[in-house]
Amino acid sequence: MGDVNMLEPLVLIVGPTATGKSAVAMGIAKKLGGEIISGDSTQVYRGLNIGTAKASWEERKVIPHHLIDINGPEEPFSVAEFQQKATQAIQEIRQRGRLPILVGGTGLYIRSVVDPYEFAEIETDSELRCSLQQELLEVGKAEMHRRLALVDPQSAERIHPEDVRRVIRALEVFRLTNQPLSHFHHLKNSLPSKYNAVWIGLNLDRTQLYQRIERRVDQMIEAGLIDEVQGLLEQGVDPNSNSMQALGYKEMVGFLKGEYSLAIAIELIKRNTRRFAKRQLTWFRRDARINWFDVGIEVNQEVLTEKICQIICRTINFHVE
Repeated sequence: MGDVNMLEPLVLIVGPTATGKSAVAMGIAKKLGGEIISGDSTQVYRGLNIGTAKASWEERKVIPHHLIDINGPEEPFSVAEFQQKATQAIQEIRQRGRLPILVGGTGLYIRSVVDPYEFAEIETDSELRCSLQQELLEVGKAEMHRRLALVDPQSAERIHPEDVRRVIRALEVFRLTNQPLSHFHHLKNSLPSKYNAVWIGLNLDRTQLYQRIERRVDQMIEAGLIDEVQGLLEQGVDPNSNSMQALGYKEMVGFLKGEYSLAIAIELIKRNTRRFAKRQLTWFRRDARINWFDVGIEVNQEVLTEKICQIICRTINFHVE
């Protein structure tokens, strides 16, 4: 492998939800002349604003943001598409002499950009998909996840049993190709790293994290999440589409359909977000490249940003142009 300093610089800000990744990224971008690329699998969808915690228009005017609002809420969007668009955005940012900062909590999306992932494009089989959905109705979520674990343990470990859409997709791929989905999401170890990357991870005490999550959900409700979801449904967005499976949206759809009360919907969002944060942390903890920072109540944001900027400049030898 050649000199790592000859590779293009890239900063990654990762960690569980509600740890303030966006705010830290904004601070770094201001100090180092950067532009932000969203590494969130739900912020790509137009119309999903409150529940995905997108950067405000004011923030986007101050610092350019990329890969936000690039897809209609009913259009499918894959990690392979994200990989291609994020790679293009990084190239364009570097051509402007700016520092690309990839920010998010969707582990596979982040890794697909930095590491040499290859994705095989596998067509959807509508008949098989319907058959699997009928199978789900007959045997239930837990059994479908168990069946996935038998044929593709790697995907089963990565996919939560409640995420039935992805469980069905993984089973569909296996039955179409006789290969596990994980076979198509593999690393080509013979390829070198794409970037001179510095990984920054944000985390805090679990009690504080869960308190932040619950406060954020309450703020989303106050900001109009119910009306936002209602509006999407009234526009004709299919409640079973990928976008509407996002945290906060799926649970709110259930409330709007009369399946349970608002209080239960809010508690479901909080519970599912806590579980999601735990899975995010498990994913990122496996990566030894990440420099972890505590972002608890007592941490001064400016001091934290300055420390991170020092690590970035030292690690990737980057200087503002």
